[in-house]
Amino acid sequence: MSETEQTTEVHETTTQPNGAQVQRHNVSRTSQTSGIVIAQRFIWFIVGVIDALIAIRFILLLLGANQSAGFVDFIYGITGILVAPFVGIFGEPIYGRFLFEWSSVLAVVVYSLIAWGIVKLITLTRPQEEI
Repeated sequence: MSETEQTTEVHETTTQPNGAQVQRHNVSRTSQTSGIVIAQRFIWFIVGVIDALIAIRFILLLLGANQSAGFVDFIYGITGILVAPFVGIFGEPIYGRFLFEWSSVLAVVVYSLIAWGIVKLITLTRPQEEI
């Protein structure tokens, strides 16, 4: 990701009363991240959190976690809304208490692709010198 960096250099030469010359060299650097880069990082952070929650859901379902446990119920409650649009697209094989939930896998893929598309769209609006 592109970040702008500004460097200021100051060269100063002074002559001492005894005729000696003293040179000073000061360098100052500042770095500033553009708003576009911050927006891209924010989008990837949000999608990363969503994908991580859905991945936890997938693992809990795959391992047959007890839904009456507080943490498991919390994860299922939060991610149920995120996975709901993808439920029923593929069959979900059940092996006893273990469930391979294709809708969770599909949700991670689709949300990641949407984020990638949005980030690329934001990149199109960057000035040419930032690319």
